[in-house]
Amino acid sequence: MPSADLAVCVDFGSTFTKAALVDLTEGRILAGASHRTTIDTDVLDGYDACLAELAPVDPRARDAQVLACSSAGGGLRIAVVGNEELVTAEAGRRVALSSGGKVVAVIAHAGRSPRVPDDAPYRDLGHTARPDVVLLTGGTDGGNSEVLLDAARALVASGWTGPVVVAGNVEAQDEVAAVLGDVPHVLADNVVPRIGVLAPESARAAIRAMFLAHVIGGKHLSARADFVAMVRGATPDVVLTGVELLARGFDDAHPGTGDVVVVDIGGATTDVHSVVEVDPEDANLSREVVATTPVTRTVEGDLGMRWSAVTTVEQADDATPALAEAAARRQQDPSYLPDDDAGRDDDEAIARAAVGLALRRHAGRSRVVMSPEGRVVERTGKDLREVDVLIGSGGVLRHGRPGVAERVLAGSTGADLDGGWQLPRAPRVVVDADYVLAAAGLLAEAHPEAAYRLVRRVLDDPGGIA
Repeated sequence: MPSADLAVCVDFGSTFTKAALVDLTEGRILAGASHRTTIDTDVLDGYDACLAELAPVDPRARDAQVLACSSAGGGLRIAVVGNEELVTAEAGRRVALSSGGKVVAVIAHAGRSPRVPDDAPYRDLGHTARPDVVLLTGGTDGGNSEVLLDAARALVASGWTGPVVVAGNVEAQDEVAAVLGDVPHVLADNVVPRIGVLAPESARAAIRAMFLAHVIGGKHLSARADFVAMVRGATPDVVLTGVELLARGFDDAHPGTGDVVVVDIGGATTDVHSVVEVDPEDANLSREVVATTPVTRTVEGDLGMRWSAVTTVEQADDATPALAEAAARRQQDPSYLPDDDAGRDDDEAIARAAVGLALRRHAGRSRVVMSPEGRVVERTGKDLREVDVLIGSGGVLRHGRPGVAERVLAGSTGADLDGGWQLPRAPRVVVDADYVLAAAGLLAEAHPEAAYRLVRRVLDDPGGIA
């Protein structure tokens, strides 16, 4: 029988598979291991190699419960179909991102020929964007239902047979289900029940269910049945669960730490997760028709340390020809690891640019505009100014030199940042040195006490800070 007081938490990443042996009683990591993700053979080959490192620490690791998340094989790819791009398509995009998916296509159906079988965006969906799941949105509850129905008809006419999450006008969903017929689908609450309101929770849960039911096994990452049994969700979704636990806690005896932002600097993307309570008085300060939500995730596919190094440096304000050359070298050889201080300086400069750009895209901006009442402050997007904790993640921070976190992250904080960006003014800056947020997200449902202790250790042992 599996050991009741141990668990192995695994992240099957796009590049590396990472495993942590967790003491569930004390809520701490006993040992960690990593191996390249063996997508070329069987994804569990990499896990087996990790387990071989963990077992000498505690032989019970071989019998421990295994909980996993995965972004291997391209992770979770989501296409969003909505009514107008300004409203439901944008709302769907935000929900897809918060669900741990990479948005590979957004189709705004309004204005299209409703029943044309070869409508190009739908026809090309399975060939070009190749999503794993389609999120179908459109219409407020009780509003127009025709666009949602027409979009469902266009999907079916295009030959799409993959899973669909329907999260539009609830009064039309039975009809949409009838249109979809044998196409795998699940009905969720409307992501935009009324204008100005974004309700992502039901659709996020439905996307997670579709990921587990159809995507994990469908990618044929492993010939062994235990892989499907291990996986609990897409890695970004699981990490965001860990961030929510840190920010909010789970009851009065386990309080949260307050507003939290996590920036994860990867080789190909830089992800930002935030849990920030929205001030009701500020919620309507912008002109956005899709409301800002407390839990948000953004993925910047052009910002990263290796595969996206060139585009990162191209957009940096202080890039030099030498840094552009260093970025090109890294993009040509993603496995490159610097072996001197000059190379590490370049890595930190690329990371600093990725963090600055990603946080600005995630956060909102404030500016003074003229209104009938005179000069007023207009804010858009996510206000991160009062964030309590800023957590850095990624190999460049975990394995960097002393003080790397301050050098990479500090330039994106402070009260005097130019441009009106609503970035953290005085956060506590820490590094997820032991990669506990993913482990905590995996444990949160079945072992909340252990998960809570894990995330609190990020603050108690802020690795990487000089």
